Amino acid sequence: MAQKPSIPKGTRDFSPEEMAKRNYIFDTIKSVYKTYGFQPIETPAMENLSTLLGKYGEEGDKLLFKILNSGDFTSGADASEFNSDRANVLSTKICEKGLRYDLTVPFARYVVQHQNEITFPFKRYQIQPVWRADRPQKGRYREFFQCDADVIGSKSLLNEVELVQIIDTAFNKFGINVLIKINNRKILSGIAEVIGHPDKLIDITVAIDKIDKIGLDAVNAELEGRGIEHSAIEKLQPIITLSGTTESKLEKLREVLSTSEVGMKGIEELAIIFGYLATLNITQEVELDLSLARGLNYYTGAIFEVKSKDTEIGSICGGGRYDDLTGIFGLKDVSGVGISFGADRIYDVLNTLNKYPENSMVGTQLLFINFGKAEELFCLPVMASLRAQGVAVEIYPESAKMKKQMDYANKRNIPFVAIVGENEMQKQVVSLKNMITGEQQEVPVGELIAHLPR
Repeated sequence: MAQKPSIPKGTRDFSPEEMAKRNYIFDTIKSVYKTYGFQPIETPAMENLSTLLGKYGEEGDKLLFKILNSGDFTSGADASEFNSDRANVLSTKICEKGLRYDLTVPFARYVVQHQNEITFPFKRYQIQPVWRADRPQKGRYREFFQCDADVIGSKSLLNEVELVQIIDTAFNKFGINVLIKINNRKILSGIAEVIGHPDKLIDITVAIDKIDKIGLDAVNAELEGRGIEHSAIEKLQPIITLSGTTESKLEKLREVLSTSEVGMKGIEELAIIFGYLATLNITQEVELDLSLARGLNYYTGAIFEVKSKDTEIGSICGGGRYDDLTGIFGLKDVSGVGISFGADRIYDVLNTLNKYPENSMVGTQLLFINFGKAEELFCLPVMASLRAQGVAVEIYPESAKMKKQMDYANKRNIPFVAIVGENEMQKQVVSLKNMITGEQQEVPVGELIAHLPR
């Protein structure tokens, strides 16, 4: 008996209807990116493991999908290394490549590799799948698409402002109410300094980045487990739980971080960004959230995270400033900033809220009923003319019973059916049936397009 086929956990198949919805998401995001001057690129699904390792922090490295070397992949390893204690060493010897974890590190590699062909500042967008060996759960997949936009080769904070505008525009188009959270990694560095643990910045950011998922008490327990004493954790609490207006938060931070040069720099950057945003018609809610850390190690300045207000799904967009990501590949002092829309989570939000516009689901607009060879020869040129004018049209491939062909149209949600028999061919007309209202009328072949929705 043949084994029942399946797909790996954390991956999904998408039907034509689902793909229509996903393409609506991709097309909407692309259209916004283009209006801000971003250009498309693509990079390979797999990268050299040396490109990926060490770029996402300890937890990120654990989630990399590694690809076994071709042929005898064990040839580079000793038998003694095939045990759990040596797993990390072993993986580097039998795996030279890995599936990309995100699009930002491959983008940095791309910039360095193609630096002589690029005009800086370089504004690129990239919409491709990424892979993470995470535990699958609602809203979290092992294979998912990211929709990135980055500006590299510019330190101007206008770039951050434009990224917030892009987020605002895109979610307005989707009809999703969101909260745009903003923080700055320099402020987090300043906090680490003033609580006496500048060496624990990564531990602090990884822990407090989970505050929305596991709560403040669990975050405090994790901080303690990472070697931060109780007195330092107590100093941290009033900072990451600050409330009030953006201006009041910034004022309080100026007091708390007055002895930290890097912290004060972060405050100034946020003040400039929020100052620009105040002059723009940003319709989505924007908030300074000091608990926002974003766990990726390469962020150095402003960081962003977006959450849907009307669903329980996690972050649906995020990003930030990285000052020297290309430096790890040999190109020093090239600053960049970017965001990434989580297409799969946006898909789930739109499904939950039923926010897809009707025209996003339109496929074939007109089906020609097939009565035989003579009718096929009459219909094919008519269909070619309609397609040339942008109408999605098809003919049933066999001369089957009328009921079967009509059932096909109904199951496909095709709104119009063209009936062409001997009488219609003689009169050079089409009997056009509206499958929604049931109305039917004779239409001259040359006027057919005027009776179809465009």
